Amino acid sequence: MTVDAPKASSPGMQKNRPIEEIKSVVIRFVGDSGDGMQLTGNEFSKAVARAGHDFATHPDYPSEIRAPTGTLFGVSGYQIQFSSGQVFTSGDTPDVLVAMNPAALKTNLSDVKHGGMIIANSGAFNKVNLEKAGYQSNPLEDGTLTDFRLYSIDISEFTTQALKDTGIAKKEIGRCKNYYALGLMLCLYSRPLESEEENIRAKFAKKPEIAEANVIALRAGYAYAESTEMFVSTYQVRAADIPPGRYRSITGNHAAALGFAAASELANVPLFLGSYPITPATDILQELSALKHFNITTFQAEDEIAGICSAIGAAYGGVLGLTTTSGPGMALKTEALGLAVMLELPLVITNVQRGGPSTGLPTKVEQSDLLQAVYGRNGECPIPVIAARSPADCFECAIEAFRIAVKYMTPVIFLSDGGIGNAAEPWRIPDPATLPRLDVKFRTDPEGFQPYARDANLARAWVRPGTPGMEHRVGGLEKNYLTGNISHDPINHERMVAVRAAKVAGVAEDIPPLTVEGPDSGDLLIVGWGSTYGSIVQAREAAVLAGKSVAHVHLRHLNPLPDDLGEIMSRYKAVLVPELNLGQLSKLLRERYLRDVIVMSKMQGKMFKVSEIHDRILELC
Repeated sequence: MTVDAPKASSPGMQKNRPIEEIKSVVIRFVGDSGDGMQLTGNEFSKAVARAGHDFATHPDYPSEIRAPTGTLFGVSGYQIQFSSGQVFTSGDTPDVLVAMNPAALKTNLSDVKHGGMIIANSGAFNKVNLEKAGYQSNPLEDGTLTDFRLYSIDISEFTTQALKDTGIAKKEIGRCKNYYALGLMLCLYSRPLESEEENIRAKFAKKPEIAEANVIALRAGYAYAESTEMFVSTYQVRAADIPPGRYRSITGNHAAALGFAAASELANVPLFLGSYPITPATDILQELSALKHFNITTFQAEDEIAGICSAIGAAYGGVLGLTTTSGPGMALKTEALGLAVMLELPLVITNVQRGGPSTGLPTKVEQSDLLQAVYGRNGECPIPVIAARSPADCFECAIEAFRIAVKYMTPVIFLSDGGIGNAAEPWRIPDPATLPRLDVKFRTDPEGFQPYARDANLARAWVRPGTPGMEHRVGGLEKNYLTGNISHDPINHERMVAVRAAKVAGVAEDIPPLTVEGPDSGDLLIVGWGSTYGSIVQAREAAVLAGKSVAHVHLRHLNPLPDDLGEIMSRYKAVLVPELNLGQLSKLLRERYLRDVIVMSKMQGKMFKVSEIHDRILELC
C-alpha cells in the first residue's frame, strides 16, 4: 500500500500516537555512493548502541571509487539489525528500505520483506534517473510497490527548503539530505536527537557552517515525521539484556588494530606495520597510524612487496612485524612469505579477504583465500593460519596471531574478510589485567649460541642484531641445521624442511579443546570458519526449535587443525560445511580425516542468509 505523507500540522502530535514495541528490526539505507548512506547507517548504529541494543551491521560499497550517478552499479548500502535479544547477523531481509534514488530501489527491492516499509526520496525519481535504473515508468506511481508500505517523500526538496537561508552552496545542501533521512528514522524508532547533534558538531568541527546545516536537516526530517504523523505508529525496541561492562561499537578492522596494539603492550615489544593500502584492509593501517603513542611505527610502503619486506626487516631487528593486505596483495607477498618461513622470524600477515580472482569484487565479501593461506607458496612452506568469526573477535585473533608467532618463531596468517572488517557490532572492552601476557625472550647469552638451535617448541632463539657475541646472518638460501650458514647438503635440506613442518604441526598442542554447540552426537554437525559464524548460529538455533538434532563447531585455527576435530566429526552421521567459496575447508577436512563432507557454497559477494543454511539443515535432517 502507499501511504501519502500529509501536509504539516502542529508539532508535537506524535505524543498522542501509539508506540509499538517490537523485538528486532532490520533497516537498509541505500543510495548513490555520494549520498552518504554509509555515514547515515553508521550514525544510526551509534544511536541504537547508545540505547543499549545488540546489533550487527553490513556496509555494502560499489567497486568503483565513484560510479556514475544514478547507475545500478553505483549503489552504496548499509544494513543494520538491532534487537532487544542477541544479534548475530545484519539480517536476512530488511523490514525497512530507505531508497534515495531509483537505482537504489531497483537493486534492493527483491530483498525487502513482503509488506515491509519503503521510504523513497521521490525527488530523485525523475526521468533521467528512472532511465538509468531501467524503469519504463515511475515505480512510486505505477503500482509496482503495492505489496509494500510506501512512504514517498521529496527528501531532496525538503532538505533544500530547510537550508535555503543558511547561505551554504547548493552542492553542500544536496549533501545534507542523508541527515534529513536519518531524522526520519530516528523519529520512527523513538530515538532522541541530542546525541546525534553532538556527533555532527564533533564530526564537522572544522566546518561549523556545514555542521549547523546538517543539524538543521536532521531536525527538519525528525520534525516532518513528527508533525505530519506520516507514520501510523512509531516503534520502540527495548534495551538488550547483556552482561554488565563497558561497551563500544567496533568494526573488525578497528578491533584488529586495537588487538595488534594490545599484543605489543602485552609483549612489551614495539610494533611495526609495513603495509600498502588495499581495499578492504586499509583501515587497519589508518587506525594504527593514530596509535603511534603506543610505541607503534607505521610505514605506508610503495607496494605490497615493500610492505612485507619492511616488516620482515623489523622482525629481524627485534620488534613485532606486521603487514596487512587483501587477496591480490597476498599474491604479491608470496615470495617474501617464503623468506619469512626460511628466516623463522615472528611476523603476522593479515588478509582481509575479498572477492577474486585478480581485482575481482574488491568491496564484496568472500572466503576464497583459505587454500592460498595454507598452501600458496613455493616449496614446502608451512605457516599457521587462524581466522576471526566476527568483528569483535578480530581483537582476540590479533593477539593470538602474535602469541603463536613469538612462541614458535614463525610467520602467522590471520584471515578476516570484508564482511567482518567493515561491519560493526558491540564490543565489551576487556580489562587489560585479564589479557594473556605474551612471553617474549630475546637471547643475550652468547655461550654456546647457534642461530638455529631450537627449544622444546622447535623455535630458534630471537636475537636482536648487534647483541655482543651473537652476530649472525640470515637469508633466503637454505640454512645449516644449527649454524644458519648457507647449506646445499641434501640431507640437511630434508631435515630443515621436516623440522619447519613439525614446528607448525606442533602448534596444535596449543589449541584449546573445541566447543560444540548442540548435542555431543547426532544427525548433523555443521563445521564453519570465519564470517559464516552468525548465520550458522541462528540457523542451528531455529532448526533445534524445529526438533532437529544438529550441532555446530566453529574453527579459529585452520592450520594446523585442532587435534580433537576428527573425533568430534566422527560422532555425527553427516557433516555440513557452509563456505563463501567453492569448498576449500571441505577439501582440507577430506584430506585430513578421509571423511566425506557436504559442501554448501555461495559465491555472490554476499553473506549467507540464515534462511539459506536453515533450509539446507532441514533437507539433511
